[in-house]
Amino acid sequence: MLAGFMAVAAFGIITAPMAAQEAAAQEADDVLAKVGDREVTEADIAFASQEFAGQLRNIPPNQWRSILTDTVVDMEVMAAAARQAGIDKEPDFERQMDFLRMRALRNAYIVREVEDKVTEADVKAAYDKEFESYSGEEEVSARHILLETEEDAKAVIDELDAGKDFAELAKEKSTGPSGPNGGDLGYFTKGRMVPEFEEAAFAMEKGAHSAEPVKTQFGWHVIKVEDRRTQPAPELPAVEQRIRQDLVRAKYAEVLEKLKSETQIEITDPTLKADGEGTVEEAPEKSEN
Repeated sequence: MLAGFMAVAAFGIITAPMAAQEAAAQEADDVLAKVGDREVTEADIAFASQEFAGQLRNIPPNQWRSILTDTVVDMEVMAAAARQAGIDKEPDFERQMDFLRMRALRNAYIVREVEDKVTEADVKAAYDKEFESYSGEEEVSARHILLETEEDAKAVIDELDAGKDFAELAKEKSTGPSGPNGGDLGYFTKGRMVPEFEEAAFAMEKGAHSAEPVKTQFGWHVIKVEDRRTQPAPELPAVEQRIRQDLVRAKYAEVLEKLKSETQIEITDPTLKADGEGTVEEAPEKSEN
């Protein structure tokens, strides 16, 4: 069973909901194993899946429950040995447990009173407010035909002037990788293309093609601007996680400030008093569980 723990312990720890959800799908009190007079339950596996989530991502999901069960069994075996040795009664251990309980309570309070208080409606309202007057960069949608010589490029322009379809000519004549796709480059903003190409494309009107070939380090280009627009605001799903995290941080600061204002806090150490009060604590990242 130690091998299972070592396989898990070889990697870093982060939060992962998937393993927790798999365990939580069972009844929390279901017993998976017995270690002496103690039981290993589904709840133990769920907590372990959060503790060792980063490691689990390096292991096939169909092995998670087996490895987590082995891990918790190994932990129980060593915990029993620690109790037998009286470690659980030692002052340093009791102080550590007090700290861990304080931290667990703090995290549970953050989930209930901070994270869970940020609703989908809050996120949507913040999104609407942030992007109601959004003005993005100018961008164009263009096609191009890349050719090896200026003479070839001028010949293509003559064909376009005679009414030939740009996309079809690109498929037929372009030496660039976009040729099979009709020369389509999609939308791009300034700074995305080489300077000569960019300058020519942004100087053209929608629907126009190059009157003269454009030379760059890649060859000779004939360009057609399909569309011009101001870059639209991002869709909500693209920025939802970032907005939610901003709201969680703001809510955390608000809740913490209120709680501290209602609590008598005294720094008793003279050196710390002289340095002034401070907090090492960070605003929380979004919980994954």
